[in-house]
Amino acid sequence: MAVSATIGTVPATPAATDHMDPRKLIAFFAMVLGMFMSILDIQIVSASLAEIQAGLSAGSDEIGWVQTSYLIAEVIMIPLSGTLARIVSTRYLFAASAAGFTMASALCATATNIDQMIVYRAIQGFIGGGMIPSVFAAAFTIFPPSKRSIVSPIIGLIATLAPTIGPTVGGYLSHAFSWHWLFLVNIVPGIIVTIVTWNFIDFDKPEFSLIKKFDWWGLLSMGMFLGALEYVLEEGNSNDWFNDSHITMGAVASAIGCVVFFYRAFKVDFPVVDLRAFSNRNFAVGSLFSFVMGIGLYGLTYIYPLYLGRIRGYDSLMIGETMFVSGLAMFFTAPIAGKLSTKMDLRLMMVLGFISFAAGTYIMTGMTTDWDFYELFIPQILRGFGLMMCMVPINNIALGTMPPARMRGASGLFNLTRNLGGAVGLAVINTVLTNRQDVHYQRIREGLDWGNPMALDQIKNMTSNYDAYGMDGAVVAIKQMVGLVTKQAMVMSFADIFMLLTVLFLAMIVGIVLIDKPAPQGGGGGGGH
Repeated sequence: MAVSATIGTVPATPAATDHMDPRKLIAFFAMVLGMFMSILDIQIVSASLAEIQAGLSAGSDEIGWVQTSYLIAEVIMIPLSGTLARIVSTRYLFAASAAGFTMASALCATATNIDQMIVYRAIQGFIGGGMIPSVFAAAFTIFPPSKRSIVSPIIGLIATLAPTIGPTVGGYLSHAFSWHWLFLVNIVPGIIVTIVTWNFIDFDKPEFSLIKKFDWWGLLSMGMFLGALEYVLEEGNSNDWFNDSHITMGAVASAIGCVVFFYRAFKVDFPVVDLRAFSNRNFAVGSLFSFVMGIGLYGLTYIYPLYLGRIRGYDSLMIGETMFVSGLAMFFTAPIAGKLSTKMDLRLMMVLGFISFAAGTYIMTGMTTDWDFYELFIPQILRGFGLMMCMVPINNIALGTMPPARMRGASGLFNLTRNLGGAVGLAVINTVLTNRQDVHYQRIREGLDWGNPMALDQIKNMTSNYDAYGMDGAVVAIKQMVGLVTKQAMVMSFADIFMLLTVLFLAMIVGIVLIDKPAPQGGGGGGGH
């Protein structure tokens, strides 16, 4: 009863279910383009960091901050955007975010050293983060439930496709032109989005009187909590976690910020983030699933290029071409997922999605050093299909029952959970990769002692080959053997990660029982109940 009553408040009139205002459609698709650019820019640099490093004469320990600074800034803005949209309206916030993101992109392209780049990327991430939740909020408030089978797959596709094809787009641009075009490519679309959203968005009115109530201490504590947490998760593994004083300080700062933030969130009249959305059971469970989807989405977008680069020796363009399979699978699955969401129980759709995703990662547990495009083809299709089959129902379950008054804040929290899932997932993946590689290396090395006839034959053959070229065959053969063992240990640690992800996504099927049965989506039942 509660679900259908809540959904019934969204459409203003019965006629609204049959007609979509063209102005709202134009505004919505401009917002979708803005969100696409913002999410794409998380990963667009990932395959091209070597080119940026060379262009800016940066150190290997500095270049990672091109991505980290963007993520830290964006993760602070995403939950804040709901409150800002309420104060200044969606129109002002989105148009200003699009304009600021475009200018920050231009600044990134003009960076002459790594320090400038890190600052410009932080500005770009913070301003761009304001565009992401607004799209989700708009989709679930300006369109009636009968149209949700159209708009939900669109935002689900963009949210998952953008980070997936980020390495592909980035690899192509840096190869065909230069790394500057990773940022210059945003200029024209950014200008278009700014102009269209300024002229066409008219969903809500600003409430400037709320500025007086704005919780500045809440903002400061949230920035410290989320910013320090993202820093710890991004840099922890490479800096040996709590053996590093900066990581320890970051963890302490995040803990203090967390306590102050939650205290302020429940005590002040107008908190910087409205956490009451979590009192809605479907939203709370949907956000948990969003967190897990973040692990799968960002984790696999990271681990596939890592395997292809380190084991197969692919450059950024070859990695991008291989990864494009998942993007195509998502693109073709989106309309299918939209159609199924009107005919199937959304929980059953999620089961199919989780099984497909788990099947794709399970196949990858059998990987070897020789796996190439064709061996990765089926796992990537299963991954793309599974992501879309999960994301559409998760979006509908989490946000579809939210009253319009809470939608903006809830949308920010929902998107935050996905990004935090990605950050936690990458931290765990990197730590497990490092630890398991050491374990596998030791085990393989123990098996390659001087009593192992196969190992001795291999070394003898390699020694004689190098001796024939006038080299010190024995020394070179030992070095080659160490390289082979290292590579094999790395592949085995990749397989361990895929097994962990398989178990995680199969476990999510059990969590589906926590969801209250969602109301039907689409024309059959969305608007009339």
